[in-house]
Amino acid sequence: MNYKGIARLGFLTLSLVMAHGMSAQDVVPTEQNVIDEVIWVVGDEAILKSDVETMRLQAAQEGTKWNGDPDCVIPEQLAVQKLFLNQAELDSIEVSESDIASEAERRLEFWIENAGSREKLEEYRKASISQIRDELRDAIRNMMIVQRTREHLVSDIKVSPAEVRRYFKDMPLDSLPYVPTEVEVQILTLTPRIEQEEINRVKDELRDFTDRINKGESTFSTLARFYSEDPGSARRGGEMDFISKVALDPAFANVAFNLTDPTKISKVVESEFGFHIIQLIEKRGDKIKCRHILKKPVVSEEAVNKALMRLDSIRADIMEGAPFEAAVSFFSDDKDTRNNYGLMANVTEDARTSKFRMQDLPAEVARVVDTMSIGQVSAPFQMINARGKTVCAIVKLKNRVEGHKATINEDFQILKDVVLNKRREDYIKDWVNKKIKSTYVRISDRYKNCEFEHQGWIR
Repeated sequence: MNYKGIARLGFLTLSLVMAHGMSAQDVVPTEQNVIDEVIWVVGDEAILKSDVETMRLQAAQEGTKWNGDPDCVIPEQLAVQKLFLNQAELDSIEVSESDIASEAERRLEFWIENAGSREKLEEYRKASISQIRDELRDAIRNMMIVQRTREHLVSDIKVSPAEVRRYFKDMPLDSLPYVPTEVEVQILTLTPRIEQEEINRVKDELRDFTDRINKGESTFSTLARFYSEDPGSARRGGEMDFISKVALDPAFANVAFNLTDPTKISKVVESEFGFHIIQLIEKRGDKIKCRHILKKPVVSEEAVNKALMRLDSIRADIMEGAPFEAAVSFFSDDKDTRNNYGLMANVTEDARTSKFRMQDLPAEVARVVDTMSIGQVSAPFQMINARGKTVCAIVKLKNRVEGHKATINEDFQILKDVVLNKRREDYIKDWVNKKIKSTYVRISDRYKNCEFEHQGWIR
């Protein structure tokens, strides 16, 4: 079983038994009155027929294919989830509500896009957006807890260089992992100047929103849904989940955390993302829950052209011998790369590196870099940065390593990760098998002819 695949599926279990305050033993289906049916029991947790159908429905929504008979694969995946959730309780593993909320919104937006509209998704799922969101949050909470539990279980597993070499020593060339093309890119960006009149227009619009709210002509939530340019929170009426000060833009955080009255609207505040007004919902310890409306000033075509012309001049100097790195230090507006000679950083959950696969670069950068040779400096181009702002840039291709079969000398870290992941997956499979043996399991008779990934379910 691919446990990473399980995490991607999201584990959309509805927990109907718990919702009705019943234990697994309390639900006894009869031919006369079948509301739902307990098909598996793992420990003191029930898996319902509706849980399986919900997971099957989500898989269809996301285009996921099952490796085997879904009627057997899905219940087993849900049963394995129960084992991990039980272990999470024993190990006191938790996840933050803000992480759950952001992932739920990302997944919900994906579903809406696939369905074609909010209304079509509601019709397909036979539930309101609010109900779908609540189900998603519960599912994603479980998904994240399972992932954290897996990470906790394998956190002490390490592999030595000698183990890596032994593993790949006699492996045929065609069995070695393929390393896709990787590049290192330096970037110099200029932010087009926004006219003061445009800034004033945005501020006046936000002040007008504040007046309409204070006069009772509209609510903050309604205006956020219609006008906020933060797509994630706009759908929720501008509402952000509980979040700490350090996770927010400093200017935004300073204003938000100084709010004390939920009936008051903040002054207009400028952040890296644009201009906002903020309304407090609740403070809880060192976290805050608030609403906001974001408006972004429109960059004029004239301002973009001026920035592109300035970059063209800078590029001309570089072509005549001026160091790209010095130009970055002197001219670049990108604080994330300016102090690193323009070198872009690829930050993942596992590591921080300067190497990018093409698909991991911003789309505009990848399109430019694709045809460049090492040392070449691009012509100026326009792009949207990670903060959603229009910027103009030139890039230099520092290095490119073409796709190839991994070798122990050049790609040791990649091969080490292969061995480490194999060790961890083997450990998890062994852990699941042992956990099954020590856990009470009851399975409906019709599942006893299934070919399961793990042994021990049928007793």
